[in-house]
Amino acid sequence: MELSGDLVIGATRAQVWAALNNPDILAACIPGCEGVEVVSPTEKTARVAVKVGPVRARFSGRIRMDDVVEAERCAMSFEGSGGAAGMARGQSQVELSDEGQSTRLRYTVQASVAGKLGQVGGRMIDAAAKQMADQFFAAFQKHIAPAVEIGALDAGSPRAASAGGGDVVDAPSGSGPLASSEPGAAAAPSPAHRAAGRPSGQAATPAAADEWLRVKWFVLGSLATGLGFWIGARL
Repeated sequence: MELSGDLVIGATRAQVWAALNNPDILAACIPGCEGVEVVSPTEKTARVAVKVGPVRARFSGRIRMDDVVEAERCAMSFEGSGGAAGMARGQSQVELSDEGQSTRLRYTVQASVAGKLGQVGGRMIDAAAKQMADQFFAAFQKHIAPAVEIGALDAGSPRAASAGGGDVVDAPSGSGPLASSEPGAAAAPSPAHRAAGRPSGQAATPAAADEWLRVKWFVLGSLATGLGFWIGARL
């Protein structure tokens, strides 16, 4: 079985390299993985439950890294046993290169299987391996991208402006009802209205408009404050 791939990951080479060597991230991204343990800086063990056609198996395997050039490339050899389901062994090459502010990852895999898995058929095994690789890198991309975005926001984004969203909406200067903090100030009729002796029905229109402005600014302020807290929680 041979498999190869080429994809761009939205993170730096150092970040991608560190994530590829992080057992917790690998365990979270490998389909069916039940655990990854570090034996040494160049060796790991893993337990993976797989299904290929009618065959289900739980593999326990060992992965060894050779020809390591940090944040650039490495060669890996691996072997695993699935009990009665069979065994698998092989090798792979991984290369990282800069792609703007992202990283291009290229990989090749050559592997052989024996036992019940070997009887399933080459096409089905190739399809299952390709599906697992696609699922792994899709999960890996989602796992590493949010961390990169948060790091970028921490480095250069004006978080204080977002977190203080409640202060964004200000009342216009010179507006009597909005500048007053006393409840009911907008509803009181002005002295001019009382002096003119206008009927209460005519004086209600400006008061209703003032009250509407107060409600509108209150709602906008509440929305801005809520948005600020939501952004702050996300960051």
